[in-house]
This record gives sequence, C-alpha cells and structure tokens, in this order.
Amino acid sequence: MLVLVETPAGYGLFRVKNKKLLEVEDANDLTSFFASAEVAQKSVHLEAFAKFKDTKHALDEVLALRESKVGKSLKKFLKKHLLQTDASAQLAVSDKALGAAIRNKFGIDVVFTPTTHEIIRGIKEQLSNLLDGLSAKDRQQMAMSLAHSLNRFKLKFSPEKLDTMIIQAVALIDDLDRELNNFAMRLKEWYGWHFPELSKIVTDNLIYAKTVQLIGFRSNTRNVELSPLLPDEIAAEVKMSAETSMGTDITEEDLMHINTLANRVEELVEYRANLAEYLKVRMKAVAPNLTYMVGEVIGARLMAHSGSLLNLSKQPASTIQILGAEKALFRALKTKSHTPKYGLLFHAALVGQAPPKLKGKISRVLAAKLSLCVRVDALTEAAEAAATAAGGKAAEEVASPALSEPTVAISCRRYVENKLLQLEQQQNS
Repeated sequence: MLVLVETPAGYGLFRVKNKKLLEVEDANDLTSFFASAEVAQKSVHLEAFAKFKDTKHALDEVLALRESKVGKSLKKFLKKHLLQTDASAQLAVSDKALGAAIRNKFGIDVVFTPTTHEIIRGIKEQLSNLLDGLSAKDRQQMAMSLAHSLNRFKLKFSPEKLDTMIIQAVALIDDLDRELNNFAMRLKEWYGWHFPELSKIVTDNLIYAKTVQLIGFRSNTRNVELSPLLPDEIAAEVKMSAETSMGTDITEEDLMHINTLANRVEELVEYRANLAEYLKVRMKAVAPNLTYMVGEVIGARLMAHSGSLLNLSKQPASTIQILGAEKALFRALKTKSHTPKYGLLFHAALVGQAPPKLKGKISRVLAAKLSLCVRVDALTEAAEAAATAAGGKAAEEVASPALSEPTVAISCRRYVENKLLQLEQQQNS
C-alpha cells in the first residue's frame, strides 16, 4: 500500500513496509509503530517526494486541496510516481473527498479508513526523520510561511469583508448622530447667551451653525446678507430679533471658540452625508432586495445586529421581526406578558404607513417577505457578482443598474402594500 502525505514543503508518497500496520484492528495501537525514528523507518519508507517551488506554488496547491480537488502538481506527481510505476497499488489518503476525486480521475484504488488516517498522522510526526534534507526547523518555517499566505488569501477574499464595511459604516452613522446632537445642543446653548432668539427661528443644525459663523457678533446682523442661507422672511425675522435680543455680550475669544464649534458641526454634517451616500451605494450592491424593502439604514442595522448578511439570511421571519427588541422580549418572557411585535422594523416606511392597530400585523408580513429577500441577496450568484464588483471598483461604478437592481423585492413590496390596503379596508368596513 502507498500513502499520500501532503506537507507544507510538497507531496510525499510513502510505501508501507511493515504489513502489521494494516492488520491492526484498533487504530489507536498504531502509535507504537511511529514511537521513534528507527521504528518509523522500519514501518514505512519514502517512495517519492515532489517539493513545491515557492510559497505561491504551495498556496495554489493548498487551495485546491481545501476544495478536495486534484491540483496540477498533484496530478503530475501521481501520474509519474504511481500510474507509471505501480498503477495496481492501493493509495491511502487523508481526505475522503480528495480520494473520491483521485479515484474518478485516475481509476486508482483509493483507501480511506481510521487505520490509514492514523498511519498518515504517524508519518507526519516523524516526517523530518523520514525525509532526507528536511529538518524540523525548515519544515516549521515552510508551514509558517504557507499559513501566513493562506490567511492573507482568506482575508482578501472573505465574503464577509463587505458586510464588515457596511456594519462599521452604519455604526459610525449612529455615533455621528449622537455627536452631532451633543455638539449642536452645546452650540445653541453657548451662542444662546449672546443671541437666544436665533435657535427658535433657525431650527436646522447645519443652517444654524452656518448662520452663527456668518453673523458672528449680534450687532453685525444688520450688515450681513443672510439670503444665501435663509429665506427672505426668516432672514428678516432674524434681523428684527437681533435688534431686540435679550442676550448678553461676549468677547472675541468667546466668539472664536463658538465659531470653531460651529465649524466642527458643519464638518460632521457634511461627513455624515458622504457616509450615508457611501452606505447607500454599498447596500445597493451587496443587498439590493433588502435595501428596496426597508431602506439602506434599517437594512444595514439588521445586518449589524446579525453579524453579517449570511447570518441574517439564516434567521427565520419571526426572529427578523423582533431583531432589536431582545430586552423587551426577554422581559416579557420573564414576566409572562405580551411579547414585542416589532424591533428595528418599527422604523421601516411600510410599518410607519400602517395605522397603530395594524403595525404588528404588517411587521409580521414584512418580516416574512424580508427573510425571502435576504436569502436571495445572500445566496444567489448575482449577489456574489455584485459583492465582488463592489470590492474591486469605485463606489460610483458600483451603483450601476445591473448590480443594484432588486429582483424579488419588487413583487414582495407590492404584496405588503396590497396587504396593508386590504387590512385597512377590513378595519374601516
């Protein structure tokens, strides 16, 4: 019997010398045949060894082995050292699926049993003693180099990489919203000591920050042109309020810090808008059906709550319905009260359109259709093509109709809308 052994250095073909190895009934008893280098050399001997040229060559072969495929080097190795020398011999392998691929390709008698598995384990333990010119240190360095290359490959082509970008983006948007609220509130309170009436007239945070930087001291209001920022009616009201304001005076240093804070608010608002556009493009490329149903922000939050798009696709509709309401769910189970009817889906437009008494029913219908859309996004070849394109192209190129076009979501959304209309008619009748 011949034994195929895959190593970080190359492929090895060993012949079993001691026939007692194959007669052992309990695989655990095979350890004695590889207890030392001398015993191992009496049990098996090396027939042939094909060394990998470099790390890239080793990585290509390992990637083929991971998929239980016969790589180019393994194919040449088996043809040269097995088919041309001893085609009738049995070949023991460590992977059952790889053995099936070898059997189908070459017609060789392949063996995979617990006994052969332990024989291969023993050979690998004594590999440095069975291979001439390959020390344990060299083998360790080759294994480490191959492991680093394989991990880099996994990270580079990880299907969850794009999911991570989306999850981080939506988390950052939530953080920015909190920071913006804090900074805007602080700006209004700070500048409010000088011009308190302005915050009641200009309510938008971005416009307020720009107005503060444009006006500066309250006394400059009459000389400042506010029409680029505000409508004429509001601009006139601001100027009139500045004339009769009850605010106190501030110094140049106070105004400098206020303008710095206002500029920071303006930068954060602009960055949040850019980040929201980035998230929209990514979501349309990775999960177009999910985005069409609930929007990019809620879709991204559902993905973040599950960990990835694939994990979300594994969730049943009942779980998707209450994602984000875990605390309320466990509290209801503990107190034996009514469980929540919705979680993150409460903020979806389709649920928001429903009357209060129908929100629970619509969220259940929406969750059922959403689970179907998520599975289409996560498991179809079109989704994989879109995700690959999103990882390799610029954001503007990704947002093409071919990549961001929803498939099943159009009919699913139409069904939910018709169901909502039907329930409203039943309620009114």
